Amino acid sequence: MSVESPLHVKREHRYSTINWITFTAMAAFHVGAVAALFYFSWTAVLLTAFFYWVSIGLGIGMGYHRLHTHRGFKCSKAFEYFLAVCGTLTLEGGPIFWVATHRLHHQPSDTDNDPHTPHHGGFWAHMGWILFGEGHHNDTKLMSKYAPDLAVDPFYVWLNTYHWVPLTTLGLILLAIGGWPMVLWGIFLRVVVGLHGTWLVNSATHMWGSRRFETKDDSRNSWWVALITFGEGWHNNHHAHPVSARHGLAWYEFDMSWITLKLFNAVGIVSDLKVARVREPLPVEEAA
Repeated sequence: MSVESPLHVKREHRYSTINWITFTAMAAFHVGAVAALFYFSWTAVLLTAFFYWVSIGLGIGMGYHRLHTHRGFKCSKAFEYFLAVCGTLTLEGGPIFWVATHRLHHQPSDTDNDPHTPHHGGFWAHMGWILFGEGHHNDTKLMSKYAPDLAVDPFYVWLNTYHWVPLTTLGLILLAIGGWPMVLWGIFLRVVVGLHGTWLVNSATHMWGSRRFETKDDSRNSWWVALITFGEGWHNNHHAHPVSARHGLAWYEFDMSWITLKLFNAVGIVSDLKVARVREPLPVEEAA
């Protein structure tokens, strides 16, 4: 039975109300990202690249997505919390909001109940759904209904409500060690690139690319989105096997998050990796 999303906006009303708080924040971050280009340094570039991997690779791809949403592997509670904190560094909301939104996306993918359906246009799927309508980033009570497993944990409830604290703390640290140029690179530019990378999974990989599996949605595999999101671009594979911790199911489908998980598994940081079969759509099984 289809569940109506609390983020659902009727087609004729989707651009009727602008979320000024979100719009102002997005505008400020984009201005800051452009400003960063006037203060180039290799130190800033390397630090930004590192935190891009920490926030998008560990925080979103490995944490919010493959662990918190789909439970594609197991790890200690401490490491699970660490990944969640990394996820907040992206300005994509706290773990309960992110997980609830993604689970709602999977239930009625590419229908009007999908929060970021591309059937309302590419811009809506990419970022329109964030800029217009009601914001639910801090509505922990509402979003908890769709992520009850996280909502019973006081840490996740706190982190979802105060998801801005880790990013602000990192910004203050960068300000202290490198001044405003380091903040512009390590916070503003990094966050903007990471946001668009994640949003491309919502938009581009539901509009362009190849399909290995005949899923009921419009998901596609996109090698270039996979490159900038550490493997999240193999989206048709993911929709066919959502629990699989491995998204790149062929040797030529580069999946950096899966490689990282294999390394973490080898040293005992994670365990019970779920992996989908490649040649035929068999049920997800545990890797040896």
